[in-house]
Amino acid sequence: MTNANTGVLRRVWLSLAAVGLAVAMAMAGTTSAEAAAERATPNKPDHAKCSTGRNIPLNHVSIQLWTFNSAINQHGIEHVLTELADMGYRNIEPFSYHGLSAQEFKDLADDLGLRIRSRHGSTNEANWDSHLADAKLFNQRWTGSGGFASPGINSYENVLATAETLNRLGERSVKNGTGKIFGHNHAVEFETQYVDVEGDGELKSAWQILVENTDPRWVTFQLDVGWADRAGEDSVALLEEFGDRIELLHVKDFVTDEDGNWVSWVPVGDGEIDWPAVFRAAQGNVKLYVVEQDFPADAFETAQRSIDYLDCLSF
Repeated sequence: MTNANTGVLRRVWLSLAAVGLAVAMAMAGTTSAEAAAERATPNKPDHAKCSTGRNIPLNHVSIQLWTFNSAINQHGIEHVLTELADMGYRNIEPFSYHGLSAQEFKDLADDLGLRIRSRHGSTNEANWDSHLADAKLFNQRWTGSGGFASPGINSYENVLATAETLNRLGERSVKNGTGKIFGHNHAVEFETQYVDVEGDGELKSAWQILVENTDPRWVTFQLDVGWADRAGEDSVALLEEFGDRIELLHVKDFVTDEDGNWVSWVPVGDGEIDWPAVFRAAQGNVKLYVVEQDFPADAFETAQRSIDYLDCLSF
């Protein structure tokens, strides 16, 4: 079967599945997650009515392979990457080589036309040269991890020390030809706050202190929109205030219940994030938009729905 036919059949299957789900919901009622999805921001585009305004080029869209953690274990990395290429993805963000060597992983991605522009790996300073060697092999533009460097953010002093570590690692990466190091947030970097006694004396999140104490020549940030908003932040406001320090986004969506409590992660465009506003605020600074959903019921459906949404959306 050709790749094109595979993509068509998947879309047909997803349409039939959606019809079946609607019938089942009508007969049996909805779960809390489904009810939350019904309340989500109605920002899903109708592909028959996609406008021709400003959008995100697909060569600036990537996907974090953590979305496929279970699927890779079940189907294998070659199958997953082949499916992603068929869907139209041109970039991937790995977190592992899944039993392959770095060279074997690169060869597989190259054969499928997939670029590795960013990657979640180790920020262990002792092993940084090895990490940079792989980044060089992949021709990465950004190095980093799914978090931040040591010693962490469990004290104000450690936040400042972590900023110093990021500066050291980032300088080595830039001089290696593999671009700035990036830090990737979850909720905790915003929920953890300290009085910035060595700065202006204001109460700030650990994330903001890291931004303000790292060198923009060596360090940038991958703002995970879903986690930031889940922590109570306004990603649009963060992009407007710190946009020149944010070169990557994790494009992650979620739904809440009627009381505003978080329920679940969902495919991009199926949730409550105001993506047009986020993307407008990101313009001119963000260079890579990385789709991610943690522990999806069907990673292939998530990836397809997400890229379809981004391909159609104008803002």
